[in-house]
Amino acid sequence: MSHRFHPSVLREYDIRGIVGETLGPDDAHAIGRSFATVLRRAGGRKVAVGYDGRVSSPLLEAALIEGLNASGVDVVRIGMGPTPMLYFAEATAADVQGGIQITGSHNPADHNGFKLVLMGRPFFGPQIAALGAMAAAGDWEQGSGASERREVLEAYVDRILAGLHGIAPEALARLRIGWDAGNGAAGPALELLAARLPGEHHLLFTEVDGTFPNHHPDPTEEKNLADLKALVAREHLDFGVAFDGDADRIGAVDGLGRVIWGDQLLMIYAEDLLRRMPGATVIADVKASGALFDSIARHGGTPLMWKTGHSLIKARMKETGAPLAGEMSGHVFFGDDYYGFDDGLYAAARLIAAAARLGRSVTELRAAMPEMFNTPELRFQVDEARKFAAIDEMKQRLMASGARIIDIDGVRVTTADGWWLLRASNTQDLLTARAESDTAAGLERLLAEIDRQLALSGLQRG
Repeated sequence: MSHRFHPSVLREYDIRGIVGETLGPDDAHAIGRSFATVLRRAGGRKVAVGYDGRVSSPLLEAALIEGLNASGVDVVRIGMGPTPMLYFAEATAADVQGGIQITGSHNPADHNGFKLVLMGRPFFGPQIAALGAMAAAGDWEQGSGASERREVLEAYVDRILAGLHGIAPEALARLRIGWDAGNGAAGPALELLAARLPGEHHLLFTEVDGTFPNHHPDPTEEKNLADLKALVAREHLDFGVAFDGDADRIGAVDGLGRVIWGDQLLMIYAEDLLRRMPGATVIADVKASGALFDSIARHGGTPLMWKTGHSLIKARMKETGAPLAGEMSGHVFFGDDYYGFDDGLYAAARLIAAAARLGRSVTELRAAMPEMFNTPELRFQVDEARKFAAIDEMKQRLMASGARIIDIDGVRVTTADGWWLLRASNTQDLLTARAESDTAAGLERLLAEIDRQLALSGLQRG
């Protein structure tokens, strides 16, 4: 017996597809067989399994567990909840050596997929590709594993609240915060968390609904923050936070309704951290603002730029021992007093704690940031077979011209006007671009240079 996956399903950071078209129960079963085989050959015997609120998730969970059991691995079912709750279960249960979350993250409602962790480390890249090869060969261990249910929600929320340890209760009692769960998997955990937090809390869309009836659960797109902004304005709240579909990413707005993007949030977390850990390394991805790297250095830290991708960032944290990392996309990783994985709910608690320790409101912290002229992440389609070759062509041209480039993930070019970036997506047939300057005219010149480089490779932003 063997299985072949649709070629689009096995991605760099996770496994993802369209349910009923490129992903179904047979795929989930094969993932279970292959991952269980990898775990057993590494000396493990038990996996935690969780799932998000998508309509297809329970069906995929059943097939996944059947596959895990058939290759001789026992399963701890933690039920529906955020992806970081699954990471928490894997990190804290002494008898568990791996974890799988069934989640479509921030993708459309008919998508779903799997995020995996093995023995405390992200499972990605060649490891995911190896699952496909193993399934195609039918190279699976045989066995008969068992399944048990374990409740971890209360313990998980307790651990999030520990992020506020040492903050004066009166400071917390004054807070008035808005929260938007986006009908995603954060809902039940958020309700429990808000009920136990001091202060006044206004919650939106905590009912889990995999059709996402109110707005799409992706806080990196400003249009998805409209309800949160309206709530903050209507109730005159201090700030608001939002989560993506599986709550491993955070979005935020300040008391004036201004978005606090992922790299700006990392500026706040880094300033707070560096007061307690002078000289610490803070990692951010290549899409992050130059203002972030400057701020880390200004506050006595060591900034480190790295590749985009939550699994890649987590792996780099392990290698360097960095206590903090983040991405433009709202993934934030805390290693100083947490487990090093990305957790939107814990990041919200740490935002509260950082503002209290720094003695400034979230709105004041946002106001103190330099106002840069920058683009959001610009995405445009390029043939899968062409995208990496095009980036390599640009790199060669830029190096020959003597340009100041960083090429750890695409090309990030620094000029007198600021910087611009072009990189190939690891998960889709896309190139992504971003540019930042301290003047509007400078930004226009940077975008013109992006377009010039694309044209030289026969491409254009579309």
